[in-house]
Amino acid sequence: MLTAVFAVFIIFLYAAEPRSLEEISSKAATTVENITTKGSVVIGTYEVDQAKFDEGITAFRSDNFVAARDSFDRADPEKRDPKTQFYIAYSFYRQGWGRVYSDDELYRSALDVLGRVAMLDPNFRSDDAGLLLRTPAELRHELEEGLKVTADDLNPLRVFRERK
Repeated sequence: MLTAVFAVFIIFLYAAEPRSLEEISSKAATTVENITTKGSVVIGTYEVDQAKFDEGITAFRSDNFVAARDSFDRADPEKRDPKTQFYIAYSFYRQGWGRVYSDDELYRSALDVLGRVAMLDPNFRSDDAGLLLRTPAELRHELEEGLKVTADDLNPLRVFRERK
């Protein structure tokens, strides 16, 4: 039994690669958390961390999109909740939206996340009244239009348009 425990400890050291003794405890905690999360996925009891999700919503509503995505990622580490993934995509959209031009890289990132939402729940519809785009299809259309280069991009009245 002692040999098995020692073997597991050696394997952990090789896998986690801690650089100091202090780092061993933080790496161990992270490893245990990952194993617990994956175990809950396997047995079908996976749930989003509601406290971290609420932090993400608060950051999202205060236009702090980077912090919102970070909180959403921590709330749904396995990327299995369509609602959380939709908010991540929407945060990429809102951060990339500009009155004069849109950030193509952020828009492409949003499209990647929307693909995951479609796989998780093809009929997803947001119940958040604060969002003007409630379905992945509506958000995808807005993102794809933002990526296109058209003559309308040169319209000076474009600065008066509203963000959705």
